[in-house]
Amino acid sequence: MDRAAFVNGLWGGKIVPVGVNSVVRSQHGRIRRVEFRRVRLVGTMGMSTGTMEAPTELFVSDVQREARRSAAEMMPSVTLSEVDLQWTHVLSEGWAAPLKGFMREKEYVQTLHFNSYRSPDGGVVNQSIPIVLAISEEQKLQLEGKSEFALRHPDTNAVVAILRDPEIFRHNKEERVARTFGMTDPRHPYADVIFNSGDWLVGGEIEVLDRIRYNDGLDQYRLSPKELREEYKRRNADAVFVFQLRNPIHNGHALLMTSTRQQLLERGFKNPILLVHQIGGKVKGDDIPLPQRIQQNLCVLNEGVLDPATTILGIFPSPMIYAGPTEVQWHAKARLNAGCQFYIVGRDPAGMKHPATDEDLYDPWHGRTALLHAPGLETLEILPFRVAAYDKTVGKMAFFDPNRADDFVFISGTKMRKFAASGETPPDGFMAPSAWQVLVDYYKSKSV
Repeated sequence: MDRAAFVNGLWGGKIVPVGVNSVVRSQHGRIRRVEFRRVRLVGTMGMSTGTMEAPTELFVSDVQREARRSAAEMMPSVTLSEVDLQWTHVLSEGWAAPLKGFMREKEYVQTLHFNSYRSPDGGVVNQSIPIVLAISEEQKLQLEGKSEFALRHPDTNAVVAILRDPEIFRHNKEERVARTFGMTDPRHPYADVIFNSGDWLVGGEIEVLDRIRYNDGLDQYRLSPKELREEYKRRNADAVFVFQLRNPIHNGHALLMTSTRQQLLERGFKNPILLVHQIGGKVKGDDIPLPQRIQQNLCVLNEGVLDPATTILGIFPSPMIYAGPTEVQWHAKARLNAGCQFYIVGRDPAGMKHPATDEDLYDPWHGRTALLHAPGLETLEILPFRVAAYDKTVGKMAFFDPNRADDFVFISGTKMRKFAASGETPPDGFMAPSAWQVLVDYYKSKSV
């Protein structure tokens, strides 16, 4: 049996070779070395899909909604925090599938120590970030012995969801922070969230009553995995590649995205579609807020730096937790559930500076390495990106050439923010002018 036929029989579907060696193992150990870095399954309509079917959403059915809403009003309840609401949103739309709710203890422990957990059929599910609900001692006493309870909106107090068959277990915050971030400094923005949360965790399946909306003028960009898959079909996509960011788009990013599309065309795809996916949940204080990021991204599209015909602008509802190589697996897994087949990863994904030393908290290339070898992400092809910088010889962003390093200027996010805050103009060709003006106006408004 040849290599392609062997792997085809092992996983099913069409094999797409990408020219990098890997080792396929059976239950008896090593079988042989084969030349496929990722195995991708080709679904219907000629489009390879990250998972063969859209993930299950956790919404109450239309016929049961009002009855469940009435019942929930009589239940004990927990008021969600802003971050809890964002995780409820994530769960409700299937970004974290096959999770059916907030993690129970066995899922939590596996996630914390393995970055994955075993599904009931014995398969490995990549899940590098715990999705848990913390409660206080007082709430624990209120909920003990109850078969279900309501989850309420932090602003309106309306019932958002019902959690069934709750399981309460100890929240060892220091262990969680240490395992997630590799450090326990409480100045880390998400470590601070954890340390200030309840001493207990409660897990259980959830029923979400209504689609979670924010009414901030941006809900149209919060496409669910199901809606994204429908949009791919509407655009006749035969490949989808995703670029996640929590920052504005400069022309170096655009160069990377457009060159990736060209590479996919050269590999034989006819209509690769780009998903530009902004983090929509809580970010740290010095990150640019979501409304300004979306406005800036729209300017990039309007100026034609990215092609609107082949680009989807979306918002990913997850909070940002700044866990580097651990978190980037979560970002990739969620996009796999959204039907993406290609994930672009670059320098220091989901990273930040150490709050004590102001140096990189994580090795800037470990996120890429982790993704290339992460269990449970075998059907997602990881695309490491080339470094782009401002090329003085041509007056625009270009891929860095180490043979003429002096010709390039690196404009970091910190430097970009300083330019915008001071009203300085970056070099021509760094960013679309109208997109840059969005940043200038934002920092000007902060100084008033």
